[in-house]
Amino acid sequence: MEKDISKIKESVTKEVAKTKTILDLNNIKTSYLGKKGSVTKLYEKLKEASAKEKKSLGKDINDVKTFINELLKTKAQEINNSLLEERLKREAIDVTLPGLTINNGSPNILEALIENLEELFISMGYDVVEGPEIEKDLYNFELLNLPIGHPARVAQDTFYTKGEELLLRSQTSPVQIRTMLANKDKTPIRIICPGKVYRRDDDDATHSHEFTQMEGLLVDKRITMADLKGTFDLITHHLFGNDVKTRFRSSFYPFTEPSVELDISCFNCKQKGCHICKQTGWITIGGAGMVHPNVLRNCGYDPEEMSGFAFGFGVERLAMLKYEIEDIRTFYTNDLRIDVDRRDM
Repeated sequence: MEKDISKIKESVTKEVAKTKTILDLNNIKTSYLGKKGSVTKLYEKLKEASAKEKKSLGKDINDVKTFINELLKTKAQEINNSLLEERLKREAIDVTLPGLTINNGSPNILEALIENLEELFISMGYDVVEGPEIEKDLYNFELLNLPIGHPARVAQDTFYTKGEELLLRSQTSPVQIRTMLANKDKTPIRIICPGKVYRRDDDDATHSHEFTQMEGLLVDKRITMADLKGTFDLITHHLFGNDVKTRFRSSFYPFTEPSVELDISCFNCKQKGCHICKQTGWITIGGAGMVHPNVLRNCGYDPEEMSGFAFGFGVERLAMLKYEIEDIRTFYTNDLRIDVDRRDM
């Protein structure tokens, strides 16, 4: 029995040393430790040994079994390490090569235009203020000098969410009201209010039931239409260039008095007449006016001491003019060319 164990150790050591694959190692394990393997047969011979020899021989058989398992485990690790080294050589990466360029996303064209205007107004001392899109009738209409039954309400087909108490705001003017009411000391105010507004409107090339508005409000002592005109000129020249002319045209808004339409000279045809200005030479880009005394009173200001102006633009309309976009729905179709190609025009 001892001679058999010695031969098995010598034999398995030689076979494992020559082995190059895991498959061959598994075959060796089967030939020695399998059901019909050489080591397994040694256990059968124990039956022929005396009781005194069985203990010693049993230990020797267990030792050779452990020896073979350790030998196979060590060899398997060597083979796997060798395979890994070969694979790393085949798939070597040159870390000195430049990395892949990952394209960064760009802001939506409306977002970029809003940020552009925000930077302009912040440079003039304005604050950017936001408010809720689901608004109370009190802030959206009543405190803006549009009480229940006012005929001007008909001009705004409003989305009501709960009777006539809550609605989707039809303008960002409620943010102005909230800001003035929150100003307990009634100190001067300079704010702009960008945000989404909602009106039941025809979904055609120039109108949408949802659009972006930017309104502005300045309240202080001795504010006049001249201040509004100067501010309008600054905005216009910033967006469309210094050659563009501006004008006020009389209009009506319940929350301003006097009220004006904000027109600019057509930058496309230089006032000769074209499809953009509808052959008039002028383009309307917003509305404005001096804050109505009733609105000031509603918010706790004394119109005898304080005055102010307010204005509003449709951001989509500004973008359509600035970037020559003919259909307002283009902003919401996820066409990347609108965001990437036109911003540099």
